[in-house]
Amino acid sequence: MKLSAWRKCHKWIGLLFCFFLLMFCFSGIVLNHRSFFADSTVSRRYLPETFRYKDWNQGLLRGTLRHGDSIIVYGSGGIFQADTMGTSVVDFNAGLPHGDHRNIRSVVSLPDGRLYAMGLFHLYVLLPPEDVCHGQTRQWQQVKFDFEEERWSDLVLHGDTLIAVGRSSLYVSRPPYRHFKRVVLPAPSDHTGKVSLFRTVWLLHSGELFGLPGRLLMDAVALVLIALSLTGIMHWLFPKYLRRLPLHRRRTAARRMKQNIRYHDLFGRKTIVLTLLLVFTGWCLRPPLLIALFSLETPPIPYTALDQPNPWHERLRMLRYDERMGDWLLSASDGFYSLKDFADVPRPIADAPPVSVMGLNVLAQTPQGKWQVGSFSGFYEWDRAGGKAYDYTTGATVAKAASPKPFGGMPVSGYSRDFCAADGTPIDCVVQHRAGTSLIAMPESFRFLPMSLWHAALELHNGRLYTFLGKSAGFYIFLAGLLSILVLWSGWAIRFRRRSCSEASRK
Repeated sequence: MKLSAWRKCHKWIGLLFCFFLLMFCFSGIVLNHRSFFADSTVSRRYLPETFRYKDWNQGLLRGTLRHGDSIIVYGSGGIFQADTMGTSVVDFNAGLPHGDHRNIRSVVSLPDGRLYAMGLFHLYVLLPPEDVCHGQTRQWQQVKFDFEEERWSDLVLHGDTLIAVGRSSLYVSRPPYRHFKRVVLPAPSDHTGKVSLFRTVWLLHSGELFGLPGRLLMDAVALVLIALSLTGIMHWLFPKYLRRLPLHRRRTAARRMKQNIRYHDLFGRKTIVLTLLLVFTGWCLRPPLLIALFSLETPPIPYTALDQPNPWHERLRMLRYDERMGDWLLSASDGFYSLKDFADVPRPIADAPPVSVMGLNVLAQTPQGKWQVGSFSGFYEWDRAGGKAYDYTTGATVAKAASPKPFGGMPVSGYSRDFCAADGTPIDCVVQHRAGTSLIAMPESFRFLPMSLWHAALELHNGRLYTFLGKSAGFYIFLAGLLSILVLWSGWAIRFRRRSCSEASRK
């Protein structure tokens, strides 16, 4: 390609795309430090209409718990208390921090009246009214652990045993529930020691593959891209600015213009490998390359975050006890496993229903012993004893293979069977991610409950916040990745051609 063509490509694509590139960089820095920004929120009043809560959608109702004569509702907006018909719902978040801390994964009730709630970062307890000291307000209190805490994914009560499910280990507590014992599960029978290539590329993109230094390095690369975008815009604006200046000021402004392009060129040349790596790995994390990466495995890179002695590192998602089969049902990032106890070798279950790559949202056992499994791939009824799974809406038998698609025909974000109709009949309430549910009325005041800054950054980073793109939003990452690579490479090509020409002229 001619030098003039490279220049036009670099200039016009860069100018048209720089806003989106800046948004990638700012949101990526927030995504890289979730715990640091956990308290920050964004008002949904300033977000597109589709991001405002309606009919308990978007995970606002993830699950429920029958507690006395009321229903505890929990989900992405915190904890709420409702009557059994769902006609009256009140806030139940007193004592809980704001932001990402109110993304509640599970709530359980102990026989003595205590309530435990599991958030993403901490476990909380709510004492019964009779145990609250006189003059104190009854509110949620954080439970302190004797070990370094990790990200949490679930909380389950079986008999008198309380089990907190971390992303890598289980934490078991028994009466009086003052201490938790860490349990690392044995390697599953299908363990190969390999990790998903998708996860490897994901951690490489964020820098987390190399811990905090790696994340800070990728933050620095994002700052370089911000600097390249801003200096590029300034270089385009400088000639227009110069023409408006009086003659005696043009020389100083021209000197600044040369200095600006010198910095632009220097930053681009010195970081071309890192900027291309950041853009390319991000491009790989969305379809169509995502599907290929998800199905491939590779040995963990030595001395990185993936090189762990724990075979369940960052893999645990949900845990339930199967009363019918008499064993534990474990949901992991790569499928379902069964185990008799926590010392038993977990065995993979081949006939499990599909689960979205974005994770499992519902895992509940019916009175008949079957399992209801819900994720963004759909909602299924699973008969473990019979080895078959059925689509909840059509009744058709579903394929055994897990679906790598982020969204299916009926994305489900929550489920409840604790509410009742006016005649006392239990309501089977499936909450869809977009449509929600019309079976339970949501208070209008919940419509604008704040979104965590991290979640807003995720929606911006994925392009879903650009609702004006419509159906083409699904191709946004793919197109954005191609354009970013083209802008970076054209800048390098201009510099390379310019250097080649100058060397040729000297000869």
